[in-house]
Amino acid sequence: MRGRFVVQGEAPAPDRMEWGTVSWICNPVTTGATTLTVNDVTIDPGQGHNFHRHPDQDEVIVVVEGEIEQWLEQESRRLRPGDAVAIPADVVHASFNVGEGKARITVVLGPCAGPVGYEVVDVFAEEPWRSLR
Repeated sequence: MRGRFVVQGEAPAPDRMEWGTVSWICNPVTTGATTLTVNDVTIDPGQGHNFHRHPDQDEVIVVVEGEIEQWLEQESRRLRPGDAVAIPADVVHASFNVGEGKARITVVLGPCAGPVGYEVVDVFAEEPWRSLR
């Protein structure tokens, strides 16, 4: 059979980051994917995935639960469930939880890059990103 079911409880445990968790729904490791990486991401209250970019990957972020302050280069918007942002490859962006509870987002990147299907370059210590928030 081609393809693979990804069933909650059978998937690998989420990766814990300093700002939340990342569950790998689809990537080279979990499904053998080569074109899409899909993550279920939880951002803890008051935390965020600070300014970064993906040099070779387009990204779509869909808010599932909570409220996030989404940055796309030097512009920000508050996004709520059902809202989304499309981010071209190599564009700097950041996502911060500005709600009272946890925020959940679904993240889709393509094509896969690196061994886990995801590559990131942090730029939050550089200007102008350091001074934006």
